[in-house]
Amino acid sequence: MKTIRSIKFAGILATAMLLGTQLRAQDKSEQLTVALSEPGKPYKLNVDLVQGSITVTGYEGKDVIIEVKSEERRHQDREVNGMKRLDPGASADIHAEEKNNTVTVGADIPHRVNLLIKVPQNGATLKLSTVNGGNLTVNNVSGDMELSNTNGGIKMSGISGSVVANTTNGPVNVAFKSIDPKAAMAFTTLNGSVDITFPANLKANIKLKTDHGNIYTDFDVVNDARKPEITRTAKDGMYNLKIDDWVYGKIAGGGPEILMKTMNGSIYLRKVK
Repeated sequence: MKTIRSIKFAGILATAMLLGTQLRAQDKSEQLTVALSEPGKPYKLNVDLVQGSITVTGYEGKDVIIEVKSEERRHQDREVNGMKRLDPGASADIHAEEKNNTVTVGADIPHRVNLLIKVPQNGATLKLSTVNGGNLTVNNVSGDMELSNTNGGIKMSGISGSVVANTTNGPVNVAFKSIDPKAAMAFTTLNGSVDITFPANLKANIKLKTDHGNIYTDFDVVNDARKPEITRTAKDGMYNLKIDDWVYGKIAGGGPEILMKTMNGSIYLRKVK
């Protein structure tokens, strides 16, 4: 069974659309097309999941197209003590709201879902978040992007603009075509490598740290020697000494700060060949 709802909220200057779709076991894939209020102008896309993956790809179009792929729950034990299990099937409740060229996508689901989203290539402000069982992927998009994951990786390619990318368990891989020369950026994880490819004309102040790994680069970096930050604390007879040691440097005379950090993994600061 599939239902599609459309609710319009009239305002003085803008109109909002609320679209929803439900997926049952027989409906493994569905699609929503969300029209922007002002096609061709800068837009925002906010997507928030608890379980699942988000893939955003730029295309030569004016709408935001959301394809929903729901994964049916699988169980090993189909029969217990002579009793057969009855499955309700997979279900998903996806909502997309558009207002003032901002599209907000959410999901009310008890299981993993995959969102494949096509967006206009230019003028994007993306904010993507997921927690469990999925990766964040962005391809061929230009704009300002903020990605947050917990148990999964982040992979971006063909990117123009600026990125802030953070995960806990997974690698961070970003390949830029061009960057915003005035924007500071950060790429962090706890368990995984941080592998970023920048254009050859990069100008930046870099701040890098890995606790259990190595740092590699093919840029010419002028090291900025600084003493480690040392913090001493004492409380209830317990004494603690913390040494926080980063690698600082400048590329091509310096520019906005680029931070790259991991605890368990290596850092790769690459130059486009």
